[in-house]
This record gives sequence, structure tokens and C-alpha cells, in this order.
Amino acid sequence: MGTYIPPGWPAGVHPPGSEEFESTAVGWLLDVVPPDYRLHGVLRRYPIALATMARHHSKACVEGAREGYRTARTELAGVLPPHAVDTVLAAYRKEGARLAETALAVDLVERALRGEVFTPQMGQSPAAGPEDVEPEAAEHRPGEAKAAGARRERKASGGKAARGKAAPEEKAGAEEGRPGARRNSAGRGRSDPART
Repeated sequence: MGTYIPPGWPAGVHPPGSEEFESTAVGWLLDVVPPDYRLHGVLRRYPIALATMARHHSKACVEGAREGYRTARTELAGVLPPHAVDTVLAAYRKEGARLAETALAVDLVERALRGEVFTPQMGQSPAAGPEDVEPEAAEHRPGEAKAAGARRERKASGGKAARGKAAPEEKAGAEEGRPGARRNSAGRGRSDPART
């Protein structure tokens, strides 16, 4: 049986435990962080350090997209025509979703570099669909992107966020398509007042 790869795992990064895992993870993480990070050999020598920096960087990017989305109308009113502001907001929604996916993938890679083994949820086969699986130790870093299992747990529990926390894509607005959006119990998008 092959190594289990969790949903959200980045394309191009070999499975954890494989011969090429660490080198492909380093290459991918270097593409996530700003280009000047490549100048620091310590980050290539210690992939966990690179993954930690990439986690902080990707988290800051998601937060920046949220803040930009929240303030775009105010900051751009009078400078851009209304249709252009709407287009800027659409760009924030699209990029916010992409940034949230990247943050999820960084979290998975960092956890794998730290030795976490991902397994299908109990009662599921390794070939189960993405909505049916959960990596071990989802509580590994409370308050940060626990994305690897929260979305699937929410789906399995009838749409509610697992453990009372919003899933990362909800926090980043991927489902609603805008940074900082969450779904309320009726399924309608709303701004997250805690994030404003």
C-alpha cells in the first residue's frame, strides 16, 4: 500500500517519507516565500525552518487579502469608478481563495516535515474521497490552519465547523469567494465581525 496523501497536498511535492519528499518540499516552499529567501542557505539545510517561515508568510498573505478586501471600497472610492472597485474586489476574492489553499498546503507540508503521518479517517479506505478523510493530530497547532481535516469534519458533521472552529477556507473566504467571509447556520455568507 502506498503512502496516504491528504487532500490539499501541493502538486509537485512527493509523498511524505518518499526519497524525494524533502527536496521537492524545499523547492515548492521556496516558490511560496519571497524570492530573496533563496539567498539563505540555512533554509535549504533545515527544511523545517523554511516551512515555518513559509507558514508565517502565507498566513500574513491571507490576512493582508482580508484587510485589503475589507477596506477596498473606502480606500478606492473617488479614485476608481465603481465598476473598477467591483473588479478589484473580485480579484481579492479569487486571490484570497488561492492564498488560503496555499496556506493549507504549507501547513500540510510543514506537518509532514515534522514527522506527522497522515491517515484516512477511521472506517474509511485509503482510496476514500477527500471529504471522507482526516489527517492525524489535527489539533497539532491550535488557532492556526488546521485545514487538513476541518473541512472534511465539517462536511461529515452536517456542515458545521469541527471543534467549534471555522475551517481555514471559511476564514479566508474561499467558499464565499471573499476574504474574511464565513457561512452562518443558514448557509448565507456574512462578514466575520471578529475579523474586522
